[in-house]
Amino acid sequence: MRAQKTWGISLSGILFVGLAATGCTSASTSSLETVAHSTKPIGTKKVSYSYTSEDRSCLKRAMYFESQHSDHQGYMAVGTVVMNRLTSGAYPPTICGIVSQEKQFAPGVMTREVKEMAEPDLNAAADAILVKGDRNADVKEAMFFHTDGLKFPYNNMHYTAVAGGNAFYEKRGADGELQTPAPLPAYEVAMNYVGVQQPSPTQFGILIPEAVPVPTQPSMPAAAIVPDVATDTFPEVELPQVPTMVVVPTPRPDEVDSASLRGGFYQVGG
Repeated sequence: MRAQKTWGISLSGILFVGLAATGCTSASTSSLETVAHSTKPIGTKKVSYSYTSEDRSCLKRAMYFESQHSDHQGYMAVGTVVMNRLTSGAYPPTICGIVSQEKQFAPGVMTREVKEMAEPDLNAAADAILVKGDRNADVKEAMFFHTDGLKFPYNNMHYTAVAGGNAFYEKRGADGELQTPAPLPAYEVAMNYVGVQQPSPTQFGILIPEAVPVPTQPSMPAAAIVPDVATDTFPEVELPQVPTMVVVPTPRPDEVDSASLRGGFYQVGG
């Protein structure tokens, strides 16, 4: 009897696990995706991106004006979208290029005033993204968002998160595949601060040649003009004969008229 009871519990446990696996697919998938997005596999190589102080400022501006001056998670959500675009290869190759792209972010995002009281929170969010490599894990691979509460009739908007008054979404087809180039996960990205963008060595090679030739003074003949001490006169020097060049003008073709001569060139037939 005890053995039968134990068997019954085991069957119930198996049935429960089976139901959980079939009925809670979305929850399980969500957990797996979150872990995959935030955990670095052993031996993963990183792709390096450079950013300047200007890029950092542009990132802060996007987070501030697009998240309605909200909170850390709102800032991080917008910042994650910027980084997803940067690493997808489908957008400009710099953070400022992405934020200032026409009709993509809030109007005046590059020119409006950022309130001084928001700077500490913005600096913390910018450091979390650029220095620590943090992301808003709920945003996942989303590269798009709109004000929360708006509705659109498109069936390719796969929503992932709501933060800072925005709804974030991925563009996916009916097969579930991304319709945009996939961004790199955070653990594959290394952000390197360069301060000011420096010209490449190739540019220096063009501007400054390795060896500059120094012109030399042409040497004069050893005995050019020697005065006659006895008579205090100069001897006659026979000069070499220089052939006279005769320039013979080339007659203008008959088919070229004066109207077709313009801009320093002439063209036959206008």
